[in-house]
Amino acid sequence: MSAASSAPAAGIPRRLASALYDLLLTAALALVATLPFIALFGDSTLGWRRHLLQAWVLAVVGAYYVWFWTRGGQTLAMKTWHVRLVRAGDGSAVDTARAVHRFLLAVVGTLALGLGFAYALLDRDRRFLHDRLAGTALVDAARP
Repeated sequence: MSAASSAPAAGIPRRLASALYDLLLTAALALVATLPFIALFGDSTLGWRRHLLQAWVLAVVGAYYVWFWTRGGQTLAMKTWHVRLVRAGDGSAVDTARAVHRFLLAVVGTLALGLGFAYALLDRDRRFLHDRLAGTALVDAARP
């Protein structure tokens, strides 16, 4: 975290706990998002419908994260664990483009066997790879 930012970085265990909680919430969201898709398109286990369903669920989950990150910097899980997403350096709010960028990088880091998260063990500021590349940071929201 840069010296220009006033809030201290949230610890890795708390960030991972928040991510696990968010994973549970987004799994439920994915199930709810699947229902209207299946009602509209029918069986979506094979072919183009399967890929369209995957894109739909990714878009819905992405909208969840981007919505919360740009409106207060916290998802429901991040509020529980007192973690806030801010721009690295100045600690200001994250705009939509940066939030979308961070989400897509996080998806890639997750698909790469979680290496985007494991990167925090090597990073000098203990930031996840998607945070480093997107210019964001997860800070302790419990402290003013």
